[in-house]
Amino acid sequence: MKSKIPASLKYYGPSFISGLLLVFCFPTFDLYILAWFVIVPFLLSLYEKSQKHAFLSGIFFGIPYFTGTLYWIYHSINHYGNISFIPSISIVLMLCIYLSFYTGIFALLFSITLRNTNLPSLFLAPVLWVSLEYLRSYLLTGFPWSSLGYSQYKVLTFVQLADVTGIYGISFILVAVNGALADIFLIRKRVKDMPLFPLSHTVIGFSALVILLLVTVIYGNWRIGQQISGTHVRVSIIQGNIEQDKKWEPAFQRSVMETYADLSHEAALASPSMIVWPETAVPFIYRTDESRTKEFLQAHRNLHTYLLFGSILYRGDRGGNAYYSNSAVLLDKTGNVVYEYDKIHLVPFGEYVPLQRVLFFVNKIVVGVGDYSRGNQYSLAETPFGRFATVICYEIIFPGLVRKFFTDDGNVLVNITNDAWFGKTPGPYQHFSMAVFRAIENRKPVIRAANTGISGFIDSKGRIISKTELFQKVVLTCDIKTNDTKSFYTKYGDLFSYLCIVLSIVLLASYFGSSRKK
Repeated sequence: MKSKIPASLKYYGPSFISGLLLVFCFPTFDLYILAWFVIVPFLLSLYEKSQKHAFLSGIFFGIPYFTGTLYWIYHSINHYGNISFIPSISIVLMLCIYLSFYTGIFALLFSITLRNTNLPSLFLAPVLWVSLEYLRSYLLTGFPWSSLGYSQYKVLTFVQLADVTGIYGISFILVAVNGALADIFLIRKRVKDMPLFPLSHTVIGFSALVILLLVTVIYGNWRIGQQISGTHVRVSIIQGNIEQDKKWEPAFQRSVMETYADLSHEAALASPSMIVWPETAVPFIYRTDESRTKEFLQAHRNLHTYLLFGSILYRGDRGGNAYYSNSAVLLDKTGNVVYEYDKIHLVPFGEYVPLQRVLFFVNKIVVGVGDYSRGNQYSLAETPFGRFATVICYEIIFPGLVRKFFTDDGNVLVNITNDAWFGKTPGPYQHFSMAVFRAIENRKPVIRAANTGISGFIDSKGRIISKTELFQKVVLTCDIKTNDTKSFYTKYGDLFSYLCIVLSIVLLASYFGSSRKK
């Protein structure tokens, strides 16, 4: 038994270490330079493994990677779902094991293609990685958190290419560099195992990668230095810092509204064109609660500006049961509703229960799971100072969803959210960092209002103009510049990812075709 344990550690250790070190690339560590080489031990370890052990290596890589970047999810389950610590951690671990299947499949496919083709790792690894990262973003409602490219949100020169390829292009380059480093170590083994192995493929691959890196840097510098036509608009964000577990208690409802009213009057002194409150900032059902709605509107008219706020709205009855939407509402200076948006991508098990007939028991396990109706309109608010889209909470992490708002028009992106669920964990920092890429992909400035933080302004080049700290009660005002640019990514979406998927299918078809002939 003693001799087997060290052997297992040696067998899967490189994968585990690579996955563990990858955690430090993301907020709040932000050691983004690690992402350029920490995957190398994992890739090297896959060369001589059987298909079974390659897949398991991918699992051993994925578990520390996803657990280290997503462990904070337990906080909302434990603190607000009334589930004790051990079961809440177990739920998160199950999610991470599921996500690790994607890295397990990557490891299996990479191992197969590496041994059975003449192509270098610097091509095989990024193509397969991006294909699976993209699929992870959409399958089973999708969960694109911890995509590798997000680790580089501070390296603005490098990430400007996202307006062509989306976040997945950034992941591609990072994995390609790791693959190139792995090729250096593997070249002797591959030549020995395949006497006719063409070194020219590797040389061509390295040359192409160097050109790609140069083009990326040149393009990034050009984009950052590019002058943008647009209009300056003054916007104020209200970060109310309202305690999540007291927000809906009747005794605190007036206190919540007084907090937002006081901060909004402070913001109004700067004469903003619009004031933005966070997701579900209003602690009552807007319009349905007539007395509180009337009181709220009277206070709003004293601001003499537009107000965008998050609220739950009553949408009717479904089979005798009331259902609601998680919405954004825009009031003009006189208090008239000029725009509404209902959240499209709801949080599974938080805002609705998927497969309710099968998972009928979930409502009894997790207290407070909402029965929300899903929106279906990618609508823009039309105002005298610009046309903007609003995405709510974690909708900002879905690049494909965000771009749909701007395929026809629009020049500003607003994100209202409530990250109080995640406490003082890395969750809010990671959430904010992803908004940088939505700004770059669509060339739209981002206004982000979060209940407890992090709120802030990001320009259309991904530069963080200003931001708040967590758990501050604060007003943040900024003059942002609208941007009417329609980027390649906005126009054509995930063409780059589709290309990677097609190449992956061709590689696998070639492998299975040759296997049958044998």
